[in-house]
Amino acid sequence: MSEEQKYVYFFGGGEADGRTGLKNLLGGKGANLAEMTNLGINVPPGFTITTEVCTLYYENDENYPEGLEEEVEENLDRLENLMGKDFGDPDDPLLVSVRSGARESMPGMMDTVLNLGLNDVTVKGLAKQTGNERFAYDSYRRFVQMYGNVVLGMDGSDFEEIIEEKKEEYNAEVDTDLGVEALKELVEEFKAYIKKETGVEFPEDPKEQLWKAITAVFGSWNNERAISYRNLNDIPHHWGTAVNVQTMVYGNMGENCGTGVAFTRNPSTGEKKYYGEYLKNAQGEDVVSGVRTPKDISELKNDMPKAYDQLVEIFEKLEQHYKDVQDVEFTIQQGELFMLQTRTGKRTASAAVKIAVDMVDEGLIDKETAVQRIEPKKLDQLLHKRIDPDADVDILAVGLDASPGAASGKVVFDSDEAAERGDAGEEVILVRTETSPEDIHGMAAAQGVLTSRGGMTSHAAVVARGMGKPAVAGCEDIDVDYEKEQFFVDGRTIKKDEYITIDGGNGEVSYGVAPTIDPEMDENFEQIMEWADQFRTLGVRTNADTPEDAAKAIEYGAEGIGLTRTEHMFFAEDRLPIVQDMILAADKETRKEALDKLQPMQKEDFKGIFEAMGARPVTIRLLDPPLHEFLPDHDELLVEVTELKIKGNDEEKLKEKQNMLKAMERLEEVNPMLGHRGCRLGVSYPEIYAMQVRAIFEAAGELVLEGKEVTPEVMIPLVSDISELEITKEVAKKAAEEVLEELGVELDYSIGTMIELPRACVTADKIAKEAEFFSFGTNDLTQTTYGFSRDDAEGKFLAQYIEDNIFEDNPFQVLDQPGVGELMKIGVEKGRSTRNDLKVGICGEHGGEPSSVKFCHRAGLDYVSCSPFRVPIARLSAAQAQLEDKE
Repeated sequence: MSEEQKYVYFFGGGEADGRTGLKNLLGGKGANLAEMTNLGINVPPGFTITTEVCTLYYENDENYPEGLEEEVEENLDRLENLMGKDFGDPDDPLLVSVRSGARESMPGMMDTVLNLGLNDVTVKGLAKQTGNERFAYDSYRRFVQMYGNVVLGMDGSDFEEIIEEKKEEYNAEVDTDLGVEALKELVEEFKAYIKKETGVEFPEDPKEQLWKAITAVFGSWNNERAISYRNLNDIPHHWGTAVNVQTMVYGNMGENCGTGVAFTRNPSTGEKKYYGEYLKNAQGEDVVSGVRTPKDISELKNDMPKAYDQLVEIFEKLEQHYKDVQDVEFTIQQGELFMLQTRTGKRTASAAVKIAVDMVDEGLIDKETAVQRIEPKKLDQLLHKRIDPDADVDILAVGLDASPGAASGKVVFDSDEAAERGDAGEEVILVRTETSPEDIHGMAAAQGVLTSRGGMTSHAAVVARGMGKPAVAGCEDIDVDYEKEQFFVDGRTIKKDEYITIDGGNGEVSYGVAPTIDPEMDENFEQIMEWADQFRTLGVRTNADTPEDAAKAIEYGAEGIGLTRTEHMFFAEDRLPIVQDMILAADKETRKEALDKLQPMQKEDFKGIFEAMGARPVTIRLLDPPLHEFLPDHDELLVEVTELKIKGNDEEKLKEKQNMLKAMERLEEVNPMLGHRGCRLGVSYPEIYAMQVRAIFEAAGELVLEGKEVTPEVMIPLVSDISELEITKEVAKKAAEEVLEELGVELDYSIGTMIELPRACVTADKIAKEAEFFSFGTNDLTQTTYGFSRDDAEGKFLAQYIEDNIFEDNPFQVLDQPGVGELMKIGVEKGRSTRNDLKVGICGEHGGEPSSVKFCHRAGLDYVSCSPFRVPIARLSAAQAQLEDKE
């Protein structure tokens, strides 16, 4: 049989068919059992059925590939010969375990069957061979219980209830107090219960037991918890699991036996100290079940010093070989140590960083490996508060993870109240159906924001991310009642002033105050970031709308600003009325009066940002959203007008509100996302762009006169045709030159455009004749490529698309490389065919998502830009992209 057709790989007797390099085929567990065997470590012999069989099993309507049965039989014979025992032998039976083993560790997600091969006859042979009848029947009892649960799909708690009744009958406090007769009775009662519930007899034939257990373990690849785990950890569903059939060894044969799990370093802190637990006279499930309290691994030195010394020696050998922290399982059978598993140990983000730096210092790995070891997205744990993963929390609902971080506070529904109470030092969570510009003061004062509507680019999400505030958006399971100041969720009512906790990292909303863990940044973090910067070639900027955002981003290593959204400056409480006056203006003169009031305010905004960034480049996007976004909610305004009419005591205010309502109706669009916004506003109202550019260059010019260096970049949004850019660029250039001439200042600056429409990508060669730089706005580019609105998609059907595997990822969170990515490549190639020194970046939140950052590196972009708190993630991802290129 050729290597390609080989379905079963043997390990044992000091040699193995497999090795670590066959991890994709043998799964992590099978590959590492083979590797440990080849290293001369004492591993119970067995064989691995490959992941390919799992894939074929599902592809062939749950039928095994031809030839598998013969291969399993051959390897079972080989195992019997090696062990000197026969499967099903009544006098000295070979017993095996059947375990899962995917290529990526999925601890506890799939099924295991132990003690397989026992029946009413072989149990007597086991008792005779071990001289321990209680041990034999305890093993048999465990096997029947596992078989019922794993293979036949019965509820495990039902068997536990039968055990509890038996303990009560025999006045036993714990399972180990049950004697031989009680265990024999349990076996019979378990088998009778299986027959009653399933209508089938417990099989006495060991071969039947084996094949049904193998099928059950393959079946567990698609159990609910395994599917959920893969979704949470981005593990592809088509990979499949291997199945490992391995000779049983026992840690429950007496006081010179035991079992345990351990890490070669502390997986929580990263400390170089053995970490783990063990139990004497126990099987593996006893350690994790909580039935008995395990001992710290250090105590094994006193209980079984020889086994402990061997274990320490193996820890050192495994770390030296794998050059990473190992998570091991072991059993001591009558004083002999056996290793049952090793795998790369899962660890917290802070531990991962410390371990990587320590291993470089120890000479175990190089800096390149250390940088590649850290999962970029896990850095979020170091940059934001998060809920303690060990805490028991009362989950109310799950929305969109709009802005990372965890926060607790009293529920408040009104923004003015949130501002007042928050400013007074009270911790509040602002709960709204959705937020608008009028809510910004309440958002600023609150600990966090929860909305029942809106997507990842809703007002709440974008503003909260900029502020670095936790936010959960689009939580459609909650029903907000402003009038009664309460919200409903799943039959529960949460009233004003009750405490809730939101986790913007995973979208969870929980009742009460959940314990949180503070951000953890130290010299190890700084060291990893320093190494990352040595390797990366892709620049990393930030999206920042305030000097505070800019300063925070510099702290996290940003090299400039890739996006300043000028519209966010219009949302401030003192400016919004002026902006609304500008929108309501009946003619150009009136509009200019409002703009003249806004200009000095915008100038101070830009001046603060330029000062914070120093000589670093600052890309400022001119006004982008449709004007109606700066007006109040239409329905609320209509109610207000109606109430004023009924009262009839304030004609002036009524007239003002009616004018605003008329303006809203005049500006109303069927699809605002594709309507009168971006450069289209600049074409229709050139005075708006002229005011903004004057403010930018007055700020920059004044700083130059003070002897400071600034690098402004003006970005014109939503260009679809070169003519739009020609018109708006001319307005911008004229305003800039006028200001610089007035101030007598010389200043290098550039004017470019945001590429966020498919047409802009495919005509980029023409657009590049005018644009001095491109910045991909991948949120809008994704919307216009797919033809759906982000808020609607995320609120209505995207979750189902991902659950049903129509989409692998949310394309607004992870860049759609085959679609949007290809358009970006076209844009880069065409743009640089016209202007070979064209600077190209990305300023959507994709700029902080690891796989998207790596794509940008490969696509030849000059920089990515993301929110301040994602800058370290982008720096690390960019470094990994460069190192992957070298490989």
